[in-house]
Parts: sequence; structure tokens; C-alpha cells
Amino acid sequence: MIPRRKISLLRRKKKDRPSPDILMPPEGVPLTLPVAGVGVRFAAQITDVLITTIGSICLLVLLSALNLTTPRTIVAIGALLFFVIRVPYYVIAELGWNGQTLGKRLMKIKVVSHDGGPLTAHALVLRNLMKEAEIFLPATLLLTLNTATPFASIASLAWITMGLMVPILNRYRRRLGDIMAGTHVIHLPVPVLLKDLAAETPVVTEDRKKITFLSHQLDHYGAFELQTLEALLRAQSQRPTAGAEQQRQATIETIVEKIRKKIGYADPVPPADRLRFLQAFYNAQREHLEQRQLFGDRRENKHYAQSDEDNQTGD
Repeated sequence: MIPRRKISLLRRKKKDRPSPDILMPPEGVPLTLPVAGVGVRFAAQITDVLITTIGSICLLVLLSALNLTTPRTIVAIGALLFFVIRVPYYVIAELGWNGQTLGKRLMKIKVVSHDGGPLTAHALVLRNLMKEAEIFLPATLLLTLNTATPFASIASLAWITMGLMVPILNRYRRRLGDIMAGTHVIHLPVPVLLKDLAAETPVVTEDRKKITFLSHQLDHYGAFELQTLEALLRAQSQRPTAGAEQQRQATIETIVEKIRKKIGYADPVPPADRLRFLQAFYNAQREHLEQRQLFGDRRENKHYAQSDEDNQTGD
């Protein structure tokens, strides 16, 4: 009987283990990439096998039409063609499509490096050569099982079972080829488009006047400052902790006052209107920069005008 203390320690260790969906690249920034299950990988494998089988059959028909095969050699040549097409197909496809074959593209999965680094040609060649020993050779043995040779049949079944159990028991669903090559397969992340902040109109009630800016007030900032302001406004959608709310309000007040002083905005901004002020300034600044860019005047940052004047003085 296992002691309760040991059971609790095992549960704690299992709970403390990092999620298999989180990769830690060399840069130290964790990436959340959901690990692909055995089922979706098997579906992608079936698709790729069908594609390579069709290619082999087409070449075999061509060789038969050219009288380069005989009925005695057609099976051996077909198996050789299947091997010759299959191995380069997997390697070239994953090299060209950054870890994807046609089957993986259809299933929306891909191969990534287990440490979060870039995929290497060595890793892709190794994992696909190991696939021959893990999948295709056992599958061939499975088709040739014979009751007259029970030892070979038992050995083949044990090999197949072992090959299937490795990804099932592995928390990253890695087969032997992935373990040796340092890779595993993930679901493609779903891209999420952020809302356009310029499409949001600040709410104006009857007791609040509309915040407007003059053209000369918008000449003090460029695209870099606009991106910084956009990041600040997007961060407001996240709910802060109790201790961080006061600090966030202080930061917003500092930014509002700095902008007012920089652009010469005389009217004071009440605390309740500070975010509305920043949103209105963002919309007006973005529209102003886009209008200037239409006329070939692209302003990168607030130092653009000063550097331009210096260049003219130097000329």
C-alpha cells in the first residue's frame, strides 16, 4: 500500500510540471502552442500516404506503358517507387513549407523545434528517416504476418505496439523520430485580429463637449509615438489588480498632461475624461499622419521635423 504522503508528493509534482502546450525558446519568452494529438497526426499521415501512393501508381503505370516492367517485377518496382517518392516528399515538403506537408496543411498542424528554435534540415531529415523504421516498416510487416511463423508475428506486433505507445504515453505526443530530432507537432495558432482603435469614437454626453485638435497641434508627434499611444490604449481593456489601478491612473494623468503641454492644449482635462482625451487624440493624430503620408510627407517620430530642419541648414 502506497503511503498518503507519497501520493500527495506525486500529485504535487504532476501539478507543478509545466504545461505541454508551453515552449520556452532561448530568448526566455514562453510560447503557448497547443500540442497536436495522435488522431489529427494520424489523419495527416493517411493523407500524405495517399498522395505518395497516387504518385507511385502514376509512375508505375508510365513504366508499364513504356514496357520497362514485367508482371514478375511490378510489385518490387512499385514498392521501390513508393519508398523513393515517400522519403524525399516528406523532407522536401517540410523544408519548403516550414514544417508542413500537404497532409499537415489540411489538418492545420506543423512541426516545430522542441526548444522553440528554428527548424533545421538535419532535424527534418532525421525525423522522417526514423519514420520508416517506426511506421512504414512495421506496417509492411503487419501486412506480411503469417500464422506459420508465430515468433515473427509476435515480434512484429510487439514492434508495432511499442511504436504506437511512445507518442500515446508521451506528454508532448512525440514519436521516436521527434525525440531524436528534437521536434514535436503542434496545432497552428489561430490568428486573432485586434480591433481598430481608430474606429472607436469617444463617447460624448450632453454635459461633455467634443474634444477636437487643430492641425498645428498634431504636428508634434510621429508614427512611433502613435504606436506607443495605441499600445497604452489597448492595455486599458485589461482589468488591473487593486494595487495597479492607482498607478495606472497616475500614468494616464502624466501622459495627458505631457501631451497637453507639448501641443499647447489650453483646456484642462478632468480625470473622468482623460481616456476619452487620449482616444480622441489618437484618432486625430492617426488621421493627420495618414493625410500627410498621402502627400509624401512621412513622419517617423517627433524628431522628424527637427532633423529635417538640421539637414536643410547643413545644406
